[in-house]
Amino acid sequence: MIILKIKPTSTRSSHSLPETSTYIFSGITNWRLTDRPNVWRPPTDVYETEDRFVIRLEIAGVKEADFTITLDKNILTIGGLRSDNMDRKSFHQMEIHFGEFYSEVELASPVDNEHTSAEYHDGFLWIYLLKAQLKQINIKD
Repeated sequence: MIILKIKPTSTRSSHSLPETSTYIFSGITNWRLTDRPNVWRPPTDVYETEDRFVIRLEIAGVKEADFTITLDKNILTIGGLRSDNMDRKSFHQMEIHFGEFYSEVELASPVDNEHTSAEYHDGFLWIYLLKAQLKQINIKD
Protein backbone atom coordinates (compact mmCIF):
# COMPACT_ATOMS: atom_id res chain seq x y z
CA MET A 1 0.00 0.00 0.00
CA ILE A 2 1.26 3.47 -0.91
CA ILE A 3 0.81 6.17 1.72
CA LEU A 4 0.39 9.79 0.68
CA LYS A 5 1.24 12.15 3.57
CA ILE A 6 -0.55 15.49 3.59
CA LYS A 7 0.84 18.51 5.44
CA PRO A 8 -1.83 21.23 5.11
CA THR A 9 -0.50 23.44 7.91
CA SER A 10 3.07 23.84 6.71
CA THR A 11 4.62 27.28 6.41
CA ARG A 12 6.59 26.30 3.35
CA SER A 13 6.34 28.78 0.52
CA SER A 14 4.62 27.48 -2.59
CA HIS A 15 7.55 28.65 -4.70
CA SER A 16 10.37 27.22 -2.62
CA LEU A 17 12.53 24.40 -3.88
CA PRO A 18 14.35 21.82 -1.76
CA GLU A 19 17.04 23.32 0.41
CA THR A 20 19.59 20.90 -0.98
CA SER A 21 19.15 21.83 -4.64
CA THR A 22 19.77 24.79 -6.87
CA TYR A 23 17.93 24.92 -10.16
CA ILE A 24 19.27 26.76 -13.19
CA PHE A 25 16.88 27.25 -16.09
CA SER A 26 17.97 28.28 -19.56
CA GLY A 27 16.29 28.26 -22.93
CA ILE A 28 18.07 25.06 -23.93
CA THR A 29 18.28 22.84 -20.85
CA ASN A 30 17.20 22.61 -17.24
CA TRP A 31 20.20 21.89 -15.04
CA ARG A 32 19.88 20.72 -11.47
CA LEU A 33 22.84 21.17 -9.17
CA THR A 34 22.67 19.54 -5.78
CA ASP A 35 24.89 18.68 -2.86
CA ARG A 36 23.52 15.12 -3.24
CA PRO A 37 24.88 14.33 -6.74
CA ASN A 38 23.65 10.73 -6.78
CA VAL A 39 19.98 11.69 -6.49
CA TRP A 40 18.20 11.31 -9.81
CA ARG A 41 14.79 12.33 -11.16
CA PRO A 42 12.56 9.75 -12.87
CA PRO A 43 10.60 10.76 -15.99
CA THR A 44 7.44 12.46 -14.71
CA ASP A 45 4.24 13.39 -16.54
CA VAL A 46 1.72 15.82 -15.05
CA TYR A 47 -1.64 16.56 -16.60
CA GLU A 48 -5.04 17.67 -15.47
CA THR A 49 -8.56 16.73 -16.35
CA GLU A 50 -11.66 18.70 -15.56
CA ASP A 51 -11.79 17.43 -11.99
CA ARG A 52 -8.31 16.22 -11.03
CA PHE A 53 -4.52 16.28 -11.46
CA VAL A 54 -2.80 13.11 -12.59
CA ILE A 55 0.91 12.51 -12.00
CA ARG A 56 2.66 9.54 -13.61
CA LEU A 57 6.25 8.50 -12.88
CA GLU A 58 8.13 5.89 -14.85
CA ILE A 59 9.90 4.07 -12.03
CA ALA A 60 10.14 0.31 -12.51
CA GLY A 61 11.78 -1.93 -9.95
CA VAL A 62 10.73 -0.11 -6.77
CA LYS A 63 8.73 -1.68 -3.96
CA GLU A 64 5.62 0.22 -2.88
CA ALA A 65 7.05 0.52 0.63
CA ASP A 66 10.09 2.37 -0.77
CA PHE A 67 8.06 5.37 -2.02
CA THR A 68 7.67 8.54 0.02
CA ILE A 69 4.89 10.80 -1.24
CA THR A 70 4.00 14.06 0.50
CA LEU A 71 1.62 16.87 -0.36
CA ASP A 72 2.54 20.17 1.27
CA LYS A 73 0.03 22.83 0.21
CA ASN A 74 0.43 22.80 -3.59
CA ILE A 75 3.80 20.99 -3.75
CA LEU A 76 3.74 17.24 -4.37
CA THR A 77 7.03 15.52 -3.54
CA ILE A 78 7.82 11.95 -4.58
CA GLY A 79 10.98 10.27 -3.38
CA GLY A 80 12.36 6.86 -2.72
CA LEU A 81 15.06 4.35 -3.38
CA ARG A 82 15.63 1.90 -6.22
CA SER A 83 18.13 -0.75 -5.16
CA ASP A 84 20.79 -2.12 -7.48
CA ASN A 85 20.94 -5.85 -6.76
CA MET A 86 23.37 -6.66 -9.54
CA ASP A 87 26.94 -7.68 -8.86
CA ARG A 88 29.49 -5.10 -9.91
CA LYS A 89 30.57 -5.78 -13.44
CA SER A 90 32.46 -4.03 -16.16
CA PHE A 91 29.58 -2.37 -18.02
CA HIS A 92 29.72 -1.66 -21.74
CA GLN A 93 26.69 0.60 -21.38
CA MET A 94 24.86 1.77 -18.25
CA GLU A 95 21.77 3.96 -18.53
CA ILE A 96 19.47 2.71 -15.78
CA HIS A 97 19.56 4.85 -12.64
CA PHE A 98 19.70 3.30 -9.18
CA GLY A 99 19.79 4.76 -5.71
CA GLU A 100 17.83 7.66 -4.27
CA PHE A 101 15.37 9.47 -6.54
CA TYR A 102 13.36 12.64 -6.10
CA SER A 103 10.68 14.47 -8.08
CA GLU A 104 8.76 17.60 -7.14
CA VAL A 105 5.60 18.90 -8.82
CA GLU A 106 3.96 22.27 -8.22
CA LEU A 107 0.20 22.05 -8.68
CA ALA A 108 -1.64 24.93 -10.34
CA SER A 109 -4.60 24.95 -7.94
CA PRO A 110 -5.63 23.54 -4.53
CA VAL A 111 -6.58 19.88 -4.19
CA ASP A 112 -9.07 18.05 -2.00
CA ASN A 113 -6.89 16.41 0.67
CA GLU A 114 -9.56 13.82 1.48
CA HIS A 115 -9.72 12.43 -2.06
CA THR A 116 -6.16 11.58 -3.05
CA SER A 117 -4.91 8.18 -4.16
CA ALA A 118 -1.84 6.49 -5.56
CA GLU A 119 -1.24 3.17 -7.27
CA TYR A 120 1.79 1.40 -8.66
CA HIS A 121 1.63 -1.11 -11.49
CA ASP A 122 3.56 -2.08 -14.61
CA GLY A 123 6.52 0.12 -13.60
CA PHE A 124 4.47 3.32 -13.31
CA LEU A 125 3.47 5.21 -10.18
CA TRP A 126 0.11 6.96 -10.67
CA ILE A 127 -1.03 9.69 -8.28
CA TYR A 128 -4.55 11.11 -8.49
CA LEU A 129 -5.41 14.40 -6.78
CA LEU A 130 -8.99 15.65 -6.93
CA LYS A 131 -9.22 19.41 -7.44
CA ALA A 132 -10.72 21.33 -4.53
CA GLN A 133 -14.13 22.84 -5.16
CA LEU A 134 -14.27 26.60 -4.77
CA LYS A 135 -16.53 27.72 -1.95
CA GLN A 136 -19.03 30.48 -2.56
CA ILE A 137 -19.01 33.09 0.19
CA ASN A 138 -22.31 34.88 0.64
CA ILE A 139 -22.40 38.42 1.99
CA LYS A 140 -25.09 39.04 4.59
CA ASP A 141 -26.95 42.34 4.57
